[in-house]
Amino acid sequence: MDSTLHSGMYAEYQRMAEDVRSAKRRLTEIRATAESEDGLISATVGGSGELVELWLDPRIYRTPDSTALAEAIAGTLREAAQRAQEEGFAILADFLPSDATPETADLRFDPLLTDLDREIAGGGRR
Repeated sequence: MDSTLHSGMYAEYQRMAEDVRSAKRRLTEIRATAESEDGLISATVGGSGELVELWLDPRIYRTPDSTALAEAIAGTLREAAQRAQEEGFAILADFLPSDATPETADLRFDPLLTDLDREIAGGGRR
């Protein structure tokens, strides 16, 4: 293989890997918050949809309906997770196919980084 071509491919792999790492760092910084319709519940999730903070207004105890409370908490969490997914999608849109949507995209790039690192380390050989 032509060494100029090989070094160009290597540089491109390095650039792509750094771009993906930068995007992953931005994903870890995502904090998306949603509030229940009645304003008594607030949930904040991170970039992977993990719960970061849950706030419950003491007024939730005025109506002792644990099923309704659980449904309201779950709905608020889903809304926050959807917002986080949309923020992550915006960050990673350049890496995804043009027909990708926030609902269908796989925003976890670890397998891609592993393959890029393998290509860089092995000079394109597997």
